Amino acid sequence: MENKISVISIIVEEMEATSIINSILHDFGQYIVGRMGLPYREKNISIICVVVDAPPNITSSLSGKLGMIKGVKAKSITAKQNS
Repeated sequence: MENKISVISIIVEEMEATSIINSILHDFGQYIVGRMGLPYREKNISIICVVVDAPPNITSSLSGKLGMIKGVKAKSITAKQNS
């Protein structure tokens, strides 16, 4: 299966979930191009954006595992084609 570039956006509403998130991201580390995390202290949430270069089923699995964590929302968007 051909790799696609995707961005997974993660909103963390329960800070206790961060260790689980980091563990999952570590497990998928070979596909991660980069990540950026922004703590939004005034709202008591964190926003994480992860760029992946992976087959669609891997991106879907990563996003799904993240989204199943209590207090975490995750959505992905995938480029139509790679350049």
